Amino acid sequence: MTTISLRSASPAKTRADAVVVGVVTTPKGVKAAGEGDAVAKAYGRKWRPLLSTLGFKAKPGEIAKVPTGGTISSPLLVLVGLGDAADRDPAVLRRAAGSAARAITNAASVAFALPAENPAQVRAVTEGLLLGGYRFGSFKSGTDDDSAEAGEVVVLSPAARRKETIVAFEEAQVLADCVATTRDWVNTPPGDLTPPLFAEAVSSVHREVTKGRGAPKVGLTVHDEASLAELGCGGILGVGRGSDAPPRLVELTWQPKKAVGHLALVGKGITFDSGGLTIKPANSMHTMKCDMAGAAAVVQATFAIARLGLPVRVSTFVPMAENMLSGDAMRPGDVLTMYGGKTVEVTNTDAEGRLVLADALVRATEVEPDVIIDVATLTGAMVMALGEKVAGVMGSDEVVEAVLAAGRTAGEPLWPMPIPDEMQERVRSSKIADLAQHDWVRWGGGLFAAAFLREFTADRPWAHIDIAGPAFTSGGASGHVTPGGTGFAVATLVDYARALAG
Repeated sequence: MTTISLRSASPAKTRADAVVVGVVTTPKGVKAAGEGDAVAKAYGRKWRPLLSTLGFKAKPGEIAKVPTGGTISSPLLVLVGLGDAADRDPAVLRRAAGSAARAITNAASVAFALPAENPAQVRAVTEGLLLGGYRFGSFKSGTDDDSAEAGEVVVLSPAARRKETIVAFEEAQVLADCVATTRDWVNTPPGDLTPPLFAEAVSSVHREVTKGRGAPKVGLTVHDEASLAELGCGGILGVGRGSDAPPRLVELTWQPKKAVGHLALVGKGITFDSGGLTIKPANSMHTMKCDMAGAAAVVQATFAIARLGLPVRVSTFVPMAENMLSGDAMRPGDVLTMYGGKTVEVTNTDAEGRLVLADALVRATEVEPDVIIDVATLTGAMVMALGEKVAGVMGSDEVVEAVLAAGRTAGEPLWPMPIPDEMQERVRSSKIADLAQHDWVRWGGGLFAAAFLREFTADRPWAHIDIAGPAFTSGGASGHVTPGGTGFAVATLVDYARALAG
């Protein structure tokens, strides 16, 4: 178990097993950043030759390890590049802290002396070091000695005793914990996180979050297949009927006193997506355990908002289903009656996420929120448009702008995308039902999907975040983002709620 603390101390005098110092580029060469200047002074005239010998250019995320030989109190100095001296924003620090955390092995204690002069920087460093060191080892039979976590981590800041800095430090730990749990759920093998098991996992975390005196009061309701049938959730039931693991709808509520706004969150919870009868190619299926990343994100964002005590009412709706093949699976050509009564013609069973979201969105409108935000690994088309690291945002202009602003604060890359007028015509092109679920036109598939979802928002302020790209990393780690589930969107949703709270 790692303990983490915030202190005001010189990185040159700390006795941690390793001390992390940021290095920036300037017109006159590289130099230590922030409090790291004390380390440079301890080395004196040897500092610049040392960096030159290492070939250290201070590129963002660049790492170098230097045995100190007693020059400073710590036996190991870890240098991490921050790039341009004028670009030490929180996003840069978050990534740098993550890279450094992953580079340090077999150290009982580590001190981070990255620039942490204000609450935003302290938050970024804390989140970065906690998330950069994330590992998912639940299914490994042994332990990796080289990746042993430090028992004690210290964030060094000259503002360590200020109230606002302490608050930022503590809140960053809550957020990192919620992002880590999101990653855990996304990384869990799909056979171990079917819809009933996913609902139970949410219930288990709910019990922990709400346990004890002073704990936040978060409401929880779980609808099973019988309850879904009684409600008339045709989208969730239609997608889930091909699986032996029945679907679920989980609903969470956070209702603080004197709430200044009401936010509804909806997340796609497809625990595994085979494509159904419109089956996926084999090489497209092995990462489809991540198709519930939107659901994981909105659940953990809700718990984070409650744990932080933000004065915003939150109503969260999480449809869970497994999209499988069987003799009873949903067929192309079927017509589903969604919750609320609209009918939808199904033409592509691999476009199932919009069907479960439709039921949940209508449920969200009934609580009359000020704004609705849905998060989903919805379309490959969005990955084609924006790549694997950027999420697309569509919806009401004012909500989209606020989500983009929250993403900038959270350090999560988002990009606005349009919903052209012709998409409404395409969505309403079915000859036998109110709406067409899909139309097989190659172009603008992500925009079509957003237009389809908009049909179920009752014209309320709304934004759709398509995280199909950044929800899962198949390659190596980068900054604070580790392989597998990334926990993308949790921080953006929490920062959106902060802004809504004023």
